[in-house]
Amino acid sequence: MTDRIAFQGEPGAYSHQAIHDARPGMEALPCATFEDAIAALQSGEAVQAMLPVENTTYGRVADIHRLLPSSGLHIVDEAFVRVHINLLGVPGAKIGDITDAWSHLVLLPQCAGFLRKNGIKGQVSPDNARAARDVAAWGDRSKAALASELAADIYGLDVLARHIEDSDTNTTRFLIMAREPDLTRRSDHMMTTFVFRVRNIPAALYKAMGGFATNGVNMTKLESYMVDGSFTATQFYADIEGHPEDDNVRLALEELAYFTSFLKILGTYPAASVRD
Repeated sequence: MTDRIAFQGEPGAYSHQAIHDARPGMEALPCATFEDAIAALQSGEAVQAMLPVENTTYGRVADIHRLLPSSGLHIVDEAFVRVHINLLGVPGAKIGDITDAWSHLVLLPQCAGFLRKNGIKGQVSPDNARAARDVAAWGDRSKAALASELAADIYGLDVLARHIEDSDTNTTRFLIMAREPDLTRRSDHMMTTFVFRVRNIPAALYKAMGGFATNGVNMTKLESYMVDGSFTATQFYADIEGHPEDDNVRLALEELAYFTSFLKILGTYPAASVRD
């Protein structure tokens, strides 16, 4: 039986594209929400989950920061997917036929230049893959979807225009989750992700970060977000280069623990090749 990997969205979504690229041997399991994708992994319905964590254009995926620490799951890999937006129409349609194009609210501004140039009105759909499915069902040459080429293949649509996004650097980073951690050193370039809350003392964050500087640990990401509906309960999400067993990382984490009231490592995993 093929191992299944859960993702949020419908078949043809960019998370599905990430699975197609990074886990081609696995069966993709579409889920309605991030919570459903996490639950599918927790229950054993899937052996992994592909979850987006941030995008170069619209920033972090806030729900993931909120859900991961309490999920009991572990990051075992990361994947970067270049978001190519394509204009998809029913077979036989031409660009000049299209008056309206549907996609997710986040995607529409990313190809505003193309839509404006071709006199196409953007319409909001709950999901870009759902937009492709709807356009296929409508069978109307004046209607199109803005989605992946994978969605075109799945729903039998023609690619009327490829790579129409305004930015040529639009990339989404995904975290691949599993029920059990994989702490083996699978690469010379490892990443470690953790969340923490600092103790309520003056300059706690400054002191907590000092250990990474003095031990030469490169922190590639540090983000804060509120938890438990409180303006004072701030949690931090961080990515660093290295493995917890590296001497410099171990010392930095020990110093961090002294100044924190909560510290949880979410995973240690090989850095994606695009980082190099």
